[in-house]
Amino acid sequence: MTKAIDPSAPPPVGASHANSRLGARIRAKALELGFDAIGFCPATLGPEARARLQDFLANGYHGQMDWLAERTEQRSQPTALWPEARTVIALGLSYAPPDDALATLQKPDCGNISVYARHRDYHDVVKGMLKHLAQFVVREGRLATVGAPEVKVFVDTAPVAEKPLAHKAGLGWVGKHTNLVSRQHGSWLFLGEIYTTLDLPSSAPSGGGCGSCTRCLNACPTQAFPTPYQMDARRCISYLTIEHAGPIPLALRPLMGTHIYGCDDCLAVCPWNRFAHAARHIKLQPRADLIAPDLATLSQLDDPAFRTLFSGSPIKRIGRDRFIRNVLVAIGNSGRPHLLPHAHALTTDPDPVVRDAAYWAIAQLESRQT
Repeated sequence: MTKAIDPSAPPPVGASHANSRLGARIRAKALELGFDAIGFCPATLGPEARARLQDFLANGYHGQMDWLAERTEQRSQPTALWPEARTVIALGLSYAPPDDALATLQKPDCGNISVYARHRDYHDVVKGMLKHLAQFVVREGRLATVGAPEVKVFVDTAPVAEKPLAHKAGLGWVGKHTNLVSRQHGSWLFLGEIYTTLDLPSSAPSGGGCGSCTRCLNACPTQAFPTPYQMDARRCISYLTIEHAGPIPLALRPLMGTHIYGCDDCLAVCPWNRFAHAARHIKLQPRADLIAPDLATLSQLDDPAFRTLFSGSPIKRIGRDRFIRNVLVAIGNSGRPHLLPHAHALTTDPDPVVRDAAYWAIAQLESRQT
């Protein structure tokens, strides 16, 4: 049985220099593998992380995401998830778009898919890269005679405080839109973590900040930010199109525009994005058919066609019915009467949520004709 390690204890005498050199080799390997950012921090977070999470939950801002209310201690303290962890290696992979992320908003006949979902599922891409780096960490740790390190890798599928850890590891800071902002990559970073039993030197703070800028807050169509640095997910278009089950609240539907999966509005306007370069990873290049997909065509997808179209995409996980619900809301907001037959065709859909959205879309389009 592995003995628990006190993460606040100092590293063994004589290990500091070896660990410093090891950290440099890990950094070089991460960049070689294609990561765009890497940093190190102790596997601890202060009480403010727990307080922010508890405040978020107490306000009900998590909506139907009940999993956020589970394992809160592990989510706010790395060593509660894995007591042996001493260092967190925080990694960032840029998914910055090659063009204006808001371009499709000017095409009312087309659905708007979040930039991060226009290519292969990032969970698979990032986790594969993390596993390669983790193997390197274990092998180099043994060669450096600093012990036999253990590692665990995470890509937002475990109770891990990704953004606070990335901030602590020097990758950037948590912006007013509650996402990480990087000096080099703006708001376009996928995050992943390697927890390890190694003692590695901490990275310097990244510097930078939001200052008086409120572009992200002003850009939100549904006013999902009660205050800066705080988000009410129940009003967020990403939450509504992905996590929310059942009918979308009537008051919010007209505000969603043609977003059919996720939303980039608050990210795309960040002025720090001017320093970002388009994603380099081949698997993160956007699929041409997902940049501005035709709403009429999407509305005709049955379950097999939906699964085929979105094979290997994160969109697949929300299922056909929820996706068609989103498409119908976009059709209702499109202002395009020629889409009426497509909405009518879905009034007899087996799913009651789809039928509800179809009747709503019809009412919206017909109201604009009178």
